[in-house]
Amino acid sequence: MIVPSIDLMGGHAVQLVGGKTLELDAGDPRPIADRFGLAGEVAVIDLDAALSQGDNRAVIHDLLGRARCRVGGGIRSVEAALDWLDAGAEKVILGTAARPDVLDKLPRERVIAALDAVDGEVVVEGWRTRTGATVLDRMAELRPYVGGFLVTFVEREGRLGGSRVDQVAALVEAAGDARVTVAGGVTTADELAAIDRLGADAQVGMALYKNHLHLADAIAAPLRSDRPDGLWPTVICDPHGVALGLAYSDAESLRVAVDRGVGAYHSRSRGLWVKGETSGATQRLLAIDVDCDRDTLRFTVEQSAPGFCHEDTWTCWGPAKGLPALARTLAARAVDAPAGSYTRRLLDDPVLLGKKLLEEAGELRDAEDAEQVAWEAADVMYFALVAAARAGVTLADIEAHTDRRSRRVRRRKGDAKS
Repeated sequence: MIVPSIDLMGGHAVQLVGGKTLELDAGDPRPIADRFGLAGEVAVIDLDAALSQGDNRAVIHDLLGRARCRVGGGIRSVEAALDWLDAGAEKVILGTAARPDVLDKLPRERVIAALDAVDGEVVVEGWRTRTGATVLDRMAELRPYVGGFLVTFVEREGRLGGSRVDQVAALVEAAGDARVTVAGGVTTADELAAIDRLGADAQVGMALYKNHLHLADAIAAPLRSDRPDGLWPTVICDPHGVALGLAYSDAESLRVAVDRGVGAYHSRSRGLWVKGETSGATQRLLAIDVDCDRDTLRFTVEQSAPGFCHEDTWTCWGPAKGLPALARTLAARAVDAPAGSYTRRLLDDPVLLGKKLLEEAGELRDAEDAEQVAWEAADVMYFALVAAARAGVTLADIEAHTDRRSRRVRRRKGDAKS
């Protein structure tokens, strides 16, 4: 699988050759993160922090709200690592600080040890200092403490000359149950496919920035199909994980989906099909995931009304249900709720809405049996979602905050305010 990379210097996304020579300044990293984030986790590396010449903390905090990020560069202490994990980083990447005395204080599954190597020798401090240790030696020392390794072939980095695919099998074996990501020189979809077959991921920068490798082709690289037409079944879901329907993708439709940020598929009768172009039920593409067997895609989309199905229902299995359906209804009512309706009253009267929130929360507090708790909880959720709709906040926005909070390592005491 591909892990797109955003290397930061002076607030800009850059690409260096061999970790030293500036080859490309891609400017604002935010739109890059939006695009790269379609493929899954994005590696965000603070080169200024790694070189002790400042940092890009404010920019990285912005990127954490736009994509699933693994953050590295200049993380040299337990506290610094925990700060990024608590800020919402999926994982942290430690180089110089990847030592047992630091790593054993961090959650193993969310830590990646960066092993940057020049001709097989590990280098640290922004690739400037040789250590005398080999990559395999360091992996044997650190694998009890980390969930992954990032092995960078520095002599290949940024040169678009191909990676050391011949070394990947040995790295995967040495890593044990830790996941290996390799970087440095990965240029083609064939390389990505080969690395994936060996059980590793590939971190890619220069090839994407210089358009030697299309992001859609990189996503598709590990895929295979047992269909005579070679199409990939594509499960389409909304941001809550609700399946809207099934479609099919090919290389062309995947490129269109990535380039335009839309739900684009291959219709077996019409060819390229962009959802909503004729019906108006458009989709904004949020993420593309490859399944564990590498034969099915999942598109996560923001679906517009009335829904995905040609019968004007939210899903091909009928109407939406539960809190997502309620939240969408209230969002629509915030625009067109009729005068005199209760929802309109709540939307127009924040004092009334505040009183109802407190009232229903108190009734939930006092509820005793299961049925009563469920009833009162439904009331609380209704009024909470009205408050969200009034502010233009979606249920997906709320879920994104709960997901980020779940990634916190250090927890607040949670005492009630006096």
